[in-house]
Amino acid sequence: MRVPPRPARRTVLACGLAVALLTGASAAHAEPRPDRARTGSLVLIGGALKENNTQVYGEIIKRAGGPTARIGVITAASVPESQDPNADDPDLCSNSACNGAYYAGLFERHGAADAQWIPVDIDHVAEADSDAVVAQVESMTGFFFGGGDQYRYVTTLLRGDRHQDSKVLAAIRAKLARGAVVAGSSAGAQIASGPDMVTGGESYEALRDGSAPGYFEDPTRLGYLPRGGFGFLRSGLVDTHTGAYGREGRALRLASDTGHDRVYALEENTALVVDRPGTDREHVTVLGPNGVAVLDLRDARAHDSAHGWVLRRARYSYLTDGDQYDARTWTPRVAPGKQLLNPAVATPVPANDDVFSSASNPDGTAYSFRTTARALASTRTQDRATATTFESGPGFAVTFTKAPGFAAFTDDGTTARTLVSLRIDIAPRR
Repeated sequence: MRVPPRPARRTVLACGLAVALLTGASAAHAEPRPDRARTGSLVLIGGALKENNTQVYGEIIKRAGGPTARIGVITAASVPESQDPNADDPDLCSNSACNGAYYAGLFERHGAADAQWIPVDIDHVAEADSDAVVAQVESMTGFFFGGGDQYRYVTTLLRGDRHQDSKVLAAIRAKLARGAVVAGSSAGAQIASGPDMVTGGESYEALRDGSAPGYFEDPTRLGYLPRGGFGFLRSGLVDTHTGAYGREGRALRLASDTGHDRVYALEENTALVVDRPGTDREHVTVLGPNGVAVLDLRDARAHDSAHGWVLRRARYSYLTDGDQYDARTWTPRVAPGKQLLNPAVATPVPANDDVFSSASNPDGTAYSFRTTARALASTRTQDRATATTFESGPGFAVTFTKAPGFAAFTDDGTTARTLVSLRIDIAPRR
C-alpha cells in the first residue's frame, strides 16, 4: 500500500496549561456563534497517521455516524496531478487525487459507509465555488483534510486578502456548526488554526531571528499568516509533528511574538479531539500513542538581550492518551489509571546538546525536548536540568524546572508519562 510521503520540515507551535488538575477526569472569519447544542467536533492529528491506527480512524468514523458515516476527503494541500511526475504510477503517485483515493479507501476499510474525494486542489480552484461540489459536501457527515502544505489550503479554499470562505469551505463550516466532525492530519490539522497560523520554520532559526508575517521559500524561516487558516480552533495556536521535528522552540517564539498565550503542539500519529470548539464549553481529549504538548505563556516574559532572545516562565504540559483538558479554565484532567509519580530514580538527567532535534545534526534523535522533560520528572535527585541547541553562535540553553505546581503521572509506576506545568526558560548560551 502506498503511503503519502512524510512532509518536509515546514509548519508551527506547542501549548499552554494551567496548574489546576483533577486526576480521573481577533477573528479572521466573521461567523455567527454556533448553537452550542449542535456544534460539532474536531479531530486534529499531528501528522504521520498510521494506516493501522484504529483508535483515531475509529473516533472520526464514530463521530461521523458510525456505520452510516460518509467522509469527505480534502487533499488540496498536496501537489496536483499536473505537478506530480509519478501521476500515472499508482504505487508512486503523491498528488491530490491519488492521496484522496488513498484516504477514502482507508476510511472505508476502517468501517465508514462511504468516503469520497472532494475534487478541489490548486489546479481546480474554481471547483471550490462549484454548486455541484457544494452538494457533494452537503451529503457528507464528516470531513478529513490531508497533509502537505497548509498554504495550498489557503490558496484553494479561502478568497482574497480577507480570507473569505469559498462556497465549499462555507458549506463545511456550516456542517461543523450543525454537528459534523472535521478531522485533519499535519497540514490538515494546522489549517484549523485561527489568526497567526504558522507557515514554516525551524526552532533554532526562530529563536535566533524571530518571526515574520508571510510565506517564505526558506523553510527554516519562521513565518505566519496574521489572518490565519480556517479558524476552527481559536483557543490556542496549533503546531504539528512537534517532537519528531523539534518544533517546541518555534512554537514558543511564534506565540510570544504574536501575543498568544497558548499553543497546542500535536505529536505524530496522535489526535487532539476537540468537543464544542469555539464555545465556552470547549473541551479536548488526547488519543493515541504519543501526546499533545500544551505551551502556556500566560506568565511568560520575553525580551532581547545583548546576546540574543530570552524567554522566562513559560510552562510545558504533556498530555497523553485519555487525558482531558478544559480550555476555558486551563485545567487538565489526567486519565483514570494513571497515578501521581513518586520519583525513585537517582541517576542524573542525561546531557542533551540537541534539544530541538536539529535537521542539521545527522546524529540527532526525535522527541529530544520531551525526553529531557520526562527524565527530569523521573529523577528524585534533580529539580532542574538544562539542554542546549545543536547550533551555536549564538547557541541557546533551555532550562527545565520542577517549579511549584509541577506534577508527573505514570501508568507503570516508574516512568513519567503525563507532565503538568513544567517551567521552561530559554536564554542565549555564552
